[in-house]
Amino acid sequence: MGAIHINATIRNPADRNRSWQGRFLVDTGATDSVVPKCHLEAIGLEPEERRRYELADGSEVEMGIAGARIEFMDTFTHGLVLFGDARAEPIIGVTALESVGVEIDPRNQRLKRLPAVRLKASAQRDVGTEQLLDKSVSIIFEANGSQCGH
Repeated sequence: MGAIHINATIRNPADRNRSWQGRFLVDTGATDSVVPKCHLEAIGLEPEERRRYELADGSEVEMGIAGARIEFMDTFTHGLVLFGDARAEPIIGVTALESVGVEIDPRNQRLKRLPAVRLKASAQRDVGTEQLLDKSVSIIFEANGSQCGH
């Protein structure tokens, strides 16, 4: 399968007028999104903490992270962005994709929007995990409903 790239905008959530737009590699092997730190610093983002990440080659690297508004495909999400070095290719990770209901169509090598954002795991999980997740989601909805006075 070939590489898929999309245009995306990263915004400072505290000042949405400050943003950076670029061309991002869609990487379903990456959990979080990566942006060269010079672009994040230019829009006023600073690392809130540092975390260790394992790269595709098995090596580990420590990177700064911050929360940002990530906009692509006419929608948005808020998620973690990693402060990559100056040579880092901008990457949209799987967390951003899944949170807006987008997945890769491998046959056509493009992104496609799902009819609904998945609130639970796909059918690949075992039955025990699915039943536990279904029960947890039901409990969350019941608890949230009762807090609204219904």
